[in-house]
Amino acid sequence: MSYTFQIMTQKQAYQIAYTWKYDGEYAFYDMTADEEDLEEFVDESRRGNTTYAVHKEDEMIGFYTFNLLPDGNVDIGLGMKPFLTGKGEGLRFIKAGLDFAISTFSARTFTLSVATFNERAIKVYKKMGFMPMGTFIQQTNGSSYEFMKMMHSVEE
Repeated sequence: MSYTFQIMTQKQAYQIAYTWKYDGEYAFYDMTADEEDLEEFVDESRRGNTTYAVHKEDEMIGFYTFNLLPDGNVDIGLGMKPFLTGKGEGLRFIKAGLDFAISTFSARTFTLSVATFNERAIKVYKKMGFMPMGTFIQQTNGSSYEFMKMMHSVEE
């Protein structure tokens, strides 16, 4: 099954922001958990044309944000529909996002940041070829959290 990517609509942004709720410690990723992130995600002018809704058949299953950096790298942010997380769909979802960015933006190197407690996601990213670059502390969700920066380069 293939994935399709389309620039996120306002309706899709609201659906993700206000109805996608994760269980347990993963509630950290609920859009409503951080007011600043929420405002940026639902504000169409701030979201711009770099955030894409991802569909599998007729269902929206996730999203990607592709931030094109001056050095040619692409920093990605992503999310999967809550009931799909932890079900073995992650590797295909990550591969689809990278393939899309390669064909759309001619991207060769990718970075992303992930909360260090999210061992499940880190395992998938490593399987996809992302390498840890270091950790940093970020203010979010009303406190300070440790994140890992990871990088992946695509072979020519």
